[in-house]
Amino acid sequence: MKKTAIAISVITGTIILDQLTKGTLLYLITGGVPLFGGAWEIVPVPYLMAHVCDIFNFVFTWNPGTSFSLFRTLGESAPLVIVILTGFVIGFILHYLFTRSHRYEVVPLSLIAGGAIGNLIDRIRFSAVIDFLDFHIGGWHWPAFNVADICIVIGVMLYLLNVYLARHKCLEATKDGK
Repeated sequence: MKKTAIAISVITGTIILDQLTKGTLLYLITGGVPLFGGAWEIVPVPYLMAHVCDIFNFVFTWNPGTSFSLFRTLGESAPLVIVILTGFVIGFILHYLFTRSHRYEVVPLSLIAGGAIGNLIDRIRFSAVIDFLDFHIGGWHWPAFNVADICIVIGVMLYLLNVYLARHKCLEATKDGK
């Protein structure tokens, strides 16, 4: 039961933080927070919101695709395909999380699921994801990202670290004859 409560809390917190940050940006730009609509009809062009320092800006941009422009060749069916695939991945993660996961997997998988759900909400609402964090060096910009993306990356890093540590612990136990 404790595992379930932690998972639900982390997932819910991730979604709320992600949607609050994106909603705040929409409000600052449009004066409201639309529930649905075509992304480019709501905010037609990406733009610089605030230059924070030499390597960081707040921007507003829509991401209609996925990481590294995957699925861009699917044309107009891409948003539907992305929503369906994302739904399946989220369903798999949640099923594993609530039925088979170990205690050390709960927070990483919850961060990944919460981040994926946050971005899925945008895809369903606007057919694109809101990205707003822009790191750059000179004219070279890392692709803009959001709080959901941060949670997914941290979740994956924690998961990989846990797998490494569990494997290392298992190898140590085997070596020691335990």
